[in-house]
Amino acid sequence: MVGELLELRDVKKYFPLTERYTFRSRVAAYVKAVDGVSLSIPEQSTVGLVGESGCGKTTTAKIAAGLIQPDSGDVVFMGESLASTLSNPKAAKEFRRKVQLVYQNPYSSLDPMMTVGDIVKEPLVIHGLARGGELDEAMYSLLKKVNLEEYHALRYPHELSGGQRQRVCIARALATQPKLVLLDEPVSSLDLSIRAQILNLLMDLKEKEKLSYLYISHDLATVRQMCDSVAVMYLGRIVEYAPTDELFGNPMHPYTQALLSAIPVPDPKVKRKRIVLEGDVPNPVNPPAGCRFNTRCPYVNQVCREKDQSLVEVGGDHWVACWVAPTGGISTFTLNTNPE
Repeated sequence: MVGELLELRDVKKYFPLTERYTFRSRVAAYVKAVDGVSLSIPEQSTVGLVGESGCGKTTTAKIAAGLIQPDSGDVVFMGESLASTLSNPKAAKEFRRKVQLVYQNPYSSLDPMMTVGDIVKEPLVIHGLARGGELDEAMYSLLKKVNLEEYHALRYPHELSGGQRQRVCIARALATQPKLVLLDEPVSSLDLSIRAQILNLLMDLKEKEKLSYLYISHDLATVRQMCDSVAVMYLGRIVEYAPTDELFGNPMHPYTQALLSAIPVPDPKVKRKRIVLEGDVPNPVNPPAGCRFNTRCPYVNQVCREKDQSLVEVGGDHWVACWVAPTGGISTFTLNTNPE
């Protein structure tokens, strides 16, 4: 039976902003990067995380990977609290093996002084997964999985194309035989002609290696292709979560609708009304009272300005944090509630 592989439970992470004086400094305020996020990643599934730059997506991924510790809340991996796991060196090393990351920029995430072969072999050595003659054999097998040739093992990162570098990053992540791979915009720095190849590779590897993904992206078209379910994040919080087809077919939150309306339509005969949000994203140091989207929402009312709304299930594992959506009958790009 497929269960929950990783869970974030009401996770919060605030970063301090300090003011410096001549001989001392003090905390003046906090950036509320992640503010009460709950999210589950089932086994052998892909969960998408989307939202504007600065909404907290990467910080959420780093918390899930144990790279930074949350100020409150809990991360549970395979039924065990991550806080207790990381306090045990042996258990922490095993967790590092099972959770891997693929970063946005494949060039800056590879050591320019190491060959491709050494880069891929390094995690095998660290975790004791292969040694001696088996080491080279395992390395060449990993390169083959990501459609690279044996001669690529002798090359350095600067001798590879962007797509080849990202394949090396994927091979390095696969080396530890992980259960969860966190993909932080893995194709955003690649040419359009290469993106489809990398995405198809990731989907094939998911089936063959029985992987789970947390897929972070601005590109909603690739999210629809890759993900089984999608969480929409705004200013440190999840405002909508649903299975992919449900979210794209029936977006309920006004912010989600605005995001989806920006997806280009390949058919010039098809017209879609573009929803343009007014104003800028509020400062995460001092977010607005009530619903955090109320300063940009065209359907805001007094309740939105005074009270925050938590995620509410509106049917079919579709969750929305909006005072208007659950009661006002928001449907795809057509809101039935009169704007104020």
